Amino acid sequence: MANNMKIGVFDSGLGGLVITQAFIKSQPQFDYFYYGDSAHLPYGEKTSGQILKYTLQGMRYMIEQNCKIIIIACNTATSIALRYIQQRFLPEYAPDIKVLGVVIPTVEVAAETNLKNVGVVATSATVRSHIYRTELHKINPNINVIELAAPELVPLIESNNFEYVEDFVKEYCNSFKDCGSLILGCTHYPLLKDMFRKYLPNVKVVSQDELMAEKLADYLKRHNEIYTCLGQNGLRDFRVSSLNKHSQKVAQNLFADIPLIKA
Repeated sequence: MANNMKIGVFDSGLGGLVITQAFIKSQPQFDYFYYGDSAHLPYGEKTSGQILKYTLQGMRYMIEQNCKIIIIACNTATSIALRYIQQRFLPEYAPDIKVLGVVIPTVEVAAETNLKNVGVVATSATVRSHIYRTELHKINPNINVIELAAPELVPLIESNNFEYVEDFVKEYCNSFKDCGSLILGCTHYPLLKDMFRKYLPNVKVVSQDELMAEKLADYLKRHNEIYTCLGQNGLRDFRVSSLNKHSQKVAQNLFADIPLIKA
């Protein structure tokens, strides 16, 4: 049995590097492959058909790079494409590969306490899909879910332009002051979690970088058929479909010693 396969992390841009950083900190022994489809950023403003097309292209590329398990860190891609990938694409194209998303683990954490109001700030496509509302209501149909699209945030983060981000965050937080918890429903938003917590000191801000590492470790523990296939040489391979100086700066801030390569 091959034991040189990788843990893959897919995102529409660089936000997934925050999740990858948490994975590596938790389980540094594994080999990781990161692919950010920055050429088609932002996914959140694309049609569902475009999002599915680009995500499938990313899955094929990552499978070719010897990924055994792929985490779609992008909330937009998870909400639009994950079910199709798991039910239609993988059984035909790569039945031995596992692809997981970030929505269900996030919902589980957000709904751990008995809450009346849960907020979701996400991309336009994720909000249109209502995936967080749907999954929260499966746990508790009485939860009032307040969903808000924040289309300005991802482009500002990707361009390393944090100077104007806080003004938007402060404005968005006004909608969530009565919530028990707020889901940061985009992989880029963990980079802004301190800002959200600054303006929502009494709200539980659920940031995916703080929960996904534990969820992945638990999954691998329960799936030995995947665990035994993974390389444990500490290799890192980070690639994007489009590269510029701004994205290089964002990546360097997270991983100073690992180069970001154009795929």
